[in-house]
Amino acid sequence: MAGARTMGPGAVPWMMMLCLLCIPPCARAQTKIPLETVKSWADAFGGELYSIVTKYSGSLLLQKKYKDVEPTLKIKEVDGLELVKKFSEQMESMLRRKVEAVERLVEAAEDADLNHEYNSSLEFDYYNSLLINDKDENDNYVELGDEFILEPNEHFNNLLVNTTYSDIQLPTNVYNKDPAILNGVYMSEALNPIFVDNFERDPTLTWQYFGSSTGFFRLYPGIKWLPDENGVISFDCRNRGWYIQAATSPKDIVIIVDVSGSMKGLRMTIAKHTIVTILDTLGENDFVNIIAYNDYVHFIEPCFKGILVQADRDNREHFKQLVDELQAKGVGTVSKALTESFKILREDLAHCEKTECSSSKTACDGISSALPLCLQFRDAGQGGLCNQAIMLITDGAVEDYEAVFEKYNWPDRKVRVFTYLIGREVTFAPNVKWIACNNKGYYTQISTLADVQENVMEYLHVLSRPMVINHDHDIIWTEAYMDSALFASQAQSLLLMTTVAMPVFSKKNETRSHGILLGVVGSDVPLRELLKLAPRYKLGVHGYAFLNTNNGYILSHPDLRPLYKEGKKLKPKPNYNSVDLSEVEWEDQDEILRSAMINGETGYLSMDVKVPVDKGKRVLFLTNDYFFTDISGTPFSLGVVLSRGHGEYILLGNTSVEEGLHDLLQPDLSLANEWIYCITDIDPDHRKLSQLEAVIRFLTGEEPDLECDEELVQEVLFDAVVTAPMEAYWTTLALNMSLDTEAGIEMAFLGTRAGLMRSALYVGSEKISNKKFLTQKDKESIFTMDHFPLWYRRAAEHPPGSFIYSIVSEDDSGNPSLNTEQREGKRKKSLPHLASHTEPIPIPLSLLPTEWEVLRPPLLVLPLHQCGAERSWPRC
Repeated sequence: MAGARTMGPGAVPWMMMLCLLCIPPCARAQTKIPLETVKSWADAFGGELYSIVTKYSGSLLLQKKYKDVEPTLKIKEVDGLELVKKFSEQMESMLRRKVEAVERLVEAAEDADLNHEYNSSLEFDYYNSLLINDKDENDNYVELGDEFILEPNEHFNNLLVNTTYSDIQLPTNVYNKDPAILNGVYMSEALNPIFVDNFERDPTLTWQYFGSSTGFFRLYPGIKWLPDENGVISFDCRNRGWYIQAATSPKDIVIIVDVSGSMKGLRMTIAKHTIVTILDTLGENDFVNIIAYNDYVHFIEPCFKGILVQADRDNREHFKQLVDELQAKGVGTVSKALTESFKILREDLAHCEKTECSSSKTACDGISSALPLCLQFRDAGQGGLCNQAIMLITDGAVEDYEAVFEKYNWPDRKVRVFTYLIGREVTFAPNVKWIACNNKGYYTQISTLADVQENVMEYLHVLSRPMVINHDHDIIWTEAYMDSALFASQAQSLLLMTTVAMPVFSKKNETRSHGILLGVVGSDVPLRELLKLAPRYKLGVHGYAFLNTNNGYILSHPDLRPLYKEGKKLKPKPNYNSVDLSEVEWEDQDEILRSAMINGETGYLSMDVKVPVDKGKRVLFLTNDYFFTDISGTPFSLGVVLSRGHGEYILLGNTSVEEGLHDLLQPDLSLANEWIYCITDIDPDHRKLSQLEAVIRFLTGEEPDLECDEELVQEVLFDAVVTAPMEAYWTTLALNMSLDTEAGIEMAFLGTRAGLMRSALYVGSEKISNKKFLTQKDKESIFTMDHFPLWYRRAAEHPPGSFIYSIVSEDDSGNPSLNTEQREGKRKKSLPHLASHTEPIPIPLSLLPTEWEVLRPPLLVLPLHQCGAERSWPRC
C-alpha cells in the first residue's frame, strides 16, 4: 500500500515485526525488542492505516453530509407489538385468500360428483402427465399423450407448465384406464375453470391440486411428469401428509404386532413393512405406540411404556429402527396385548389433562414424548376423543379375547380395531375378521409385500367416515416441508412450503350414510411469500421474523438450515421439518417464549443473545426484544425480533421525488434486489424488471400499475441524495491515484438501512481480487431477504467513526489463513476488508485493499487490537 511504502527504509522491518507478533508462538524472535519500541511501531502503523482508510472510504465526507441534514430528520420509534400484529393481519389476509381458493375447488368437486352418474363402460381420453407430447414410431401421439403446450414460467420456478389446463398423474401401480379412474378424472374436469379463475383472482397462488381417493392426482398448472431412474412413478398423492391430515382428524393409535414363532420369515418381513407403512400415515397431530407380543407383552421402546407419544418425524424414525430389530419366537397371546392397548387409550386422556402441554424430553436418547397438542385437540372434541384405534397385525388368533372387548370397548365401541392378517393361510381369517367387524374397524389380508400399501390405506377411509357423514370440512395446514418427491425429476427450487388442504365428500343421498371420501383438494404456500410481508428494513440490522406451529416446530427461521450438500447437489436434511423452536432460540432456557407461542398468545420478552455470524467464526452479543402473536385461522404463530439500538428506531428523511430521482440514476447505485420495493412478481410485464428499475418507473409514472412500498421508497430517495457526493469523491481519488505509490486499494463501497448500495473501483474490474464480492455469488456480502451484509452487521456493533477489519479467504475450506510462501510471484487471494459506520445512524462503509506488499514473502497483517479478538486467528 502507498502508506507502507512512503515511510522509508524502516518500513520493511516495521511491517515484518507486526506480522511476527501475530503468528503462532512456535516462531521465536531472534532478537529481543523492547516493548516500548513495539508499541511505538504499532501506534505508528495504526495511525497510518487509519489515515489511509479514512481517505479512500470517504467516511468524513459522509459524516458531514448526514450532519448537514440532521435538523430535517425525524426519528420514529418502532412499536414492536403493533408491528407484529400488523404483519400477522397481513399474513392472515394472504392465507385466507388461499383458503377461499381451496373452498371454491371443494364446492366445484362435490357438485361435479353430485351431477355425475358412474359409468363402468366409460371411455374418456385425458391428459396423462407422463404421456403428454410423446409420439410413437409413426410420429403419432400415443394414447393419453396428446399435444400439451408447455412454456417456462418464472412464477413456477421457470418450470415448463400449462397455465390454461391441468393434467393427471398416476403412480405406476394404478391402471390409467381403470373405470374408477376414468369416472373420477371425467368428473374432476369441472375443476379446470376453477383452477384458472383462482389463479386470475390471486396471482400469488402456486400449485393447486386434487388428490383422488382412487389414486389419481390432478395438478394445475399442468406439467410433464418424468419417471425416476428405474422408470417408475412412485408418487402417490394418498401417501402425502396433506392428504392424510385432511382425510382424517387427529388420532391416537396403538399398533400391536405378533412376534410369535409362527411369524418367522416372510410373514415377519411383511408385518414389519406394514408397521412402517402405518407410521408413514401419521403426522405431528397424531399419537402412537407399538406393542409386540408372544408369551409376554413388551413395548418396543421401554421408555414409552404405558403412554402415547407424538408421531413426529423423530419418533417415527426411532420406531422404525426398533421394528427392524424385532425377532419371532415363542407363542402368541393376543388378549394381554389388547388389554394393555385399551388401558393406554383409556388413561391417555386423564394423563393429558394432568400434564402441561409443553414439550419435554425423556431419559431415552432425548426422544420427545410430551403431548403438546393434547389439551387443544381434546378441548375441541378432536384427537383422542374422536379417533382412537388399535392396529392388530398377526397371522392368527385362537384364544378367547371376547372378554377384553366386553370390559374395555363394548357397548360404546369408542376404539376402532383394525386387523391385518399376514400370510396366505385362511384358517384364522374368521377370528381376525370378527375382531374388526365387532369393533367398528376393518379387516384385510396381506399376502405379499406388494399388497401392503393399498391395504394399509383402507383404514384412512374408515376413520374419515365420521367427518364425511357430518360433512365437516376441516381446513388443515401442514408443517413446513419440501415436496422434492413431487417434482423430483425437474429443476424444482427446494423451497420450504406449507399446504392448505380440505377433504372432498360425496353429497349423494344414496351414499352419504356410508361416508364416502372422494379425495382432498390442496394448494401450496411458499413460506418466503409469507415472510415478504415482514420486510427487512422495518426490522433493523439484526432483526428478523420467524414462524412456528402450535407443535413448537419451526416453519421458518434465519437459523433453520434445512439443506446439506452432497457432492454438488443440495438435499433436505432427514429431520429438517421437526426442528423445535427451543433448538434455534436456545437462550429461551425456561421455554417462556416457546410456551407462549404454542398457546397462541400475544406478548413480548427480552433476552440477551449470542448471534453467530460469518459461518460461526464470529459472535455478536445483542439484547433482543421478542414480539409474538398468533395468525388467526391457522395453527401458526409469528415472532418478530428487534435488537436494542438499531431495531428500535427508523430514520425518516424529507426528500423530493425530483431531487431523489436524479441521484437514483447514478451508475454507481444499486438496490437490494431480493427486497420488495415494488411488487414485480405478479404482472408478467413486471417480472423482468429489477427492483431499481421498478422504483424508477414508479417514480416517473411510466408504470402507474406498479404497487410499491412508499415508506421504503422515501427512505431510498433520502439515502440517494445524502450519499450522492460520494460518487464524485471516489471518482476524483481514482483519477488522481498514483499506481506506483498507492497500488493495492481496489474498491470503496457503502450501504444504508434502506438496502441502497454505492461502490467505486480504484482499479480495472479485471484486477479485482475477489470477483464474487458484492455479487449474488457471495450472499453474505449483499442485502438479502434473510439478512443485511455481514460487513454491515459487524460494523453496526462498533463505535461510530471506528473501522473494523476482516480477512476473506478463497481457500477451499472457506476459512481465513496466513500465507507465508511465494509461488512464482503469485499470492494466495486473501483480502482484508475494512468497514466503518458514522452518526447519526449506522452507515457502514468499506474499503477493499489487496494484500500488503513488502520486500519479503507476502504476509497478511491484522491491526494489533484485532489479534486474538477473532476466534479464527492466533493470539498475539
